[in-house]
Amino acid sequence: MARLALRIVYSLLALVVLSGGILTWGAAEFSRPGPLKAATTVVIARGAGLEVIASELTRAGVLADPLVFRLGARLTGADKRLRAGEYAFPARVSPRQTVALLESGKTVVRRLTVVEGLTTAEIVAQLEATDGLAGALGQLPKEGTLLPETYHFSFGDARRAIVGRMAEAMRRALGEAWAARNRESPLETPESALILASIIEKETAVPQERARVAGVFINRLRKGMKLQSDPTVVYGLTGGQGPLGRPLTRADLRTPSPYNTYLIDGLPPSPISNPGLASIVAALDPARTDELYFVADGSGGHVFARTLSEHNRNVARWRKRRHEKK
Repeated sequence: MARLALRIVYSLLALVVLSGGILTWGAAEFSRPGPLKAATTVVIARGAGLEVIASELTRAGVLADPLVFRLGARLTGADKRLRAGEYAFPARVSPRQTVALLESGKTVVRRLTVVEGLTTAEIVAQLEATDGLAGALGQLPKEGTLLPETYHFSFGDARRAIVGRMAEAMRRALGEAWAARNRESPLETPESALILASIIEKETAVPQERARVAGVFINRLRKGMKLQSDPTVVYGLTGGQGPLGRPLTRADLRTPSPYNTYLIDGLPPSPISNPGLASIVAALDPARTDELYFVADGSGGHVFARTLSEHNRNVARWRKRRHEKK
């Protein structure tokens, strides 16, 4: 009987030693650097269980042994707190660090940069081509209602949500700019300011020229002169679906359209692009100038003039430069 009891004690001791060895090995493996040779990103789908996550990470080369990852997650209680999303794993990341990252929810932050002056159709095309966004947009937003800037998002965010953020950013920017406007401006509504800003955005890409271009258009509006803006004519021809793809012709300038400012008085009925904040501010606080004309200078900027004769000379010089370049 005593001999049997002794055998039982020895067996229990051996089991304890074995268990301790396994635990020591498991803890070491859990903290050991993993096999990943270079940083990588992995998307953990919503609703994925622990085994699915372990298998996905093993296929991606993050884990050497999914069993160690699963046991470690369960023993630490993290298995119920792992979050879905896109994660960036550094090289040699350990199973312990992997669990901690998935538990933290610190997913990859993606960036979408929308440049100033795109039409709504062009922004929609960019959104549809952006990897990582999900879902359809539904009804398209109106022209000029989306603020161009850089937006951050996570993998799986809805395109409709991004558009909502763009629209809210434009409402806020336009409201603040309108509240701070030059009270001498002839623009009577925020909507008219947005229309003018969209024209300024398409007329010049030189930041220092925006207020000056705005001053020219404001002067023409005050005098009852037609704006004669080429970008508005292009918008009337293309409907904002993309570039015209060719120079404007004299026939284009004679083509009737609500956006042809060579034919209509005042502003067109709606914006022709989505302007940035700087163009909105320029429209509402234009430069004080008596200039009424401007034309391209051939180097990306413009030459401004007070009189038609001066403007005609500038146009002749521009045409000469363009001919010489050809």
